[in-house]
Amino acid sequence: MNHNRKDLHIMMIIGAVANGLAVGIGGLIGLLFKRGIPERMKLLVMQALGVTVLYVGISGSLKGHNTVYVVLSLVFGAILGELVDFDRQFTRLGAWLERTLNMGSDARIADGFVTATLFVCVGAMGIVGSLQSGMSGNNSVLFTKSMIDGIFVLVLGSTMGIGVCFAAVPVFGYEAILTLLANTVAGVFTQTVIDEMTCVGSLLILMIGLNMLKLTQIKVANLILAPFFPILFYAIFS
Repeated sequence: MNHNRKDLHIMMIIGAVANGLAVGIGGLIGLLFKRGIPERMKLLVMQALGVTVLYVGISGSLKGHNTVYVVLSLVFGAILGELVDFDRQFTRLGAWLERTLNMGSDARIADGFVTATLFVCVGAMGIVGSLQSGMSGNNSVLFTKSMIDGIFVLVLGSTMGIGVCFAAVPVFGYEAILTLLANTVAGVFTQTVIDEMTCVGSLLILMIGLNMLKLTQIKVANLILAPFFPILFYAIFS
């Protein structure tokens, strides 16, 4: 019985595994391209990516329904993020990885990790796809998301380096947990809640785009918990 249950759980998270592998492999392929791209071309690609990320952020931010919840999510996310100082923790982790992997100080592992993680984790496809996988065993949404994420991370890896590959870990963990708990948490993730989470997360993606274009220096990592606050607000006040 336990063996069958274990096999069932493994089958359920195949979509999450595929997404994690797509991000990791896409990032590694991007690294191969990085070595052969001239610096001036990397700059142009980074600027083009920045504009693309702005577009994705603006598009997703229009899905919100309650401006008050969006503002409160960003405020509470910022307060909690500053208290923990995720930006500093990620930077320290990136510096340790740079030393461990014998990479130069320009590797920007932390920047690549945060940018890729937010892009692949934020949005309705990850939530809806994970719930669908857990409740019906249908992984089609997560398989589609895997292809999209793999292509984006490949391009991102060609400019931002190895840090993007590590985004494979949080996207797998995030989707695997949602998949395994799908029947329990499905009632929490209404379409309204998903739209609000997408809106807040997309505003973070918008900030990343501004940073990529060197227009701002926002510590987006310290806002990384903000997209989860709409779950709490709708649970308490709705």
